[in-house]
Amino acid sequence: MSKIDLDNISERAGSIYPGRYADEMKGRSSLRIGAAGGLTQFGANLIILQPGAKSSLRHWHVNEDEFVMVTEGVVQLVTDEGETEMGAGDCAAFPANVPNGHCFINRSGSEARFLVVGTSAPEETAFYADIDMKYTRKNGQNSFTRKDGSPLPDDI
Repeated sequence: MSKIDLDNISERAGSIYPGRYADEMKGRSSLRIGAAGGLTQFGANLIILQPGAKSSLRHWHVNEDEFVMVTEGVVQLVTDEGETEMGAGDCAAFPANVPNGHCFINRSGSEARFLVVGTSAPEETAFYADIDMKYTRKNGQNSFTRKDGSPLPDDI
C-alpha cells in the first residue's frame, strides 16, 4: 500500500466549463487523489469549497456512478427535491443514469471539503438540470453542446 501525501498534490482550481459557466466555479478547487495514487478505474477527488462556492453546475451522469462523503465543514446538497444540509461524515450516492441533477454549495462562512469517488468510464455523457447543456467525453475529448447536440451559443 502506498500512502498518498496530500501536501504533495497540486491543488487544481477552475473548471472545464465553457465561458461564463466556468466563472460560476470561483472558490472551488480539487485534489486529484486517485490520479496521484495511479488509479485508472475510478476517480477519487477531494473537492474544496470556499464560502459561497459551489462544486459544479447541477448535473447527472449517464454512465458513471458518484459517491460523496463530506470530510470537513457544512455544504448544501442541491437536487431536484431541494436542498439538504450535509456535514462531516454525511454521505450521498448518485447512481448512473438517474436524471436527478446534483451539486454542492458552501453557504457557510468556513471552508468545506468533500471526497468524491466515481467511475471512470471510457465514454461519458452528463446533462445539466438547470440549463440547456450536455457534456460528452469520447476518445479522450471533452465537448459541451446543447442537450439536443447542437452548438452552444457564442455568448456562453
